[in-house]
Amino acid sequence: MSVGDLNFTTAKPLDVNRYATKKTIAQGMLDIALLTANANQLKYILQVGEKHEFYKPLLVLIATSIFLQVFMGMIFLSLNLLRDCRFHLIEYKTSSLFINQVPVVCTFMVFTINIIIGAFDSGLASIVPTSTFNAPSIPPIGSN
Repeated sequence: MSVGDLNFTTAKPLDVNRYATKKTIAQGMLDIALLTANANQLKYILQVGEKHEFYKPLLVLIATSIFLQVFMGMIFLSLNLLRDCRFHLIEYKTSSLFINQVPVVCTFMVFTINIIIGAFDSGLASIVPTSTFNAPSIPPIGSN
């Protein structure tokens, strides 16, 4: 068998529908993972309570993130219903285009909120009082 015997032209072309389906499923799984992570953070912050130094800001940010994710899910569902029913009608064009832009804004807001949550959530170190961390004292230079 030589290299000339191999037929490289029989490779299947990319199936766009299959790729789009896999991409949509992967995006849905990532959305569920983010919602689960936010629910876990909410559970943690509620268990720790007021002992956490950023209790109220984190509570508001996590709840807002969860609300926006659920809202985006409802928008996507309504967008699918509009596409199936009335998307092709000219009188619904403006509203459907507006509804199409809302998830983009909400996604950016969820992204930004989760970055802020990550910055504020310092884990268990935030519940331990700072007085328990005794840093070793450094003697001044030349005091031997």
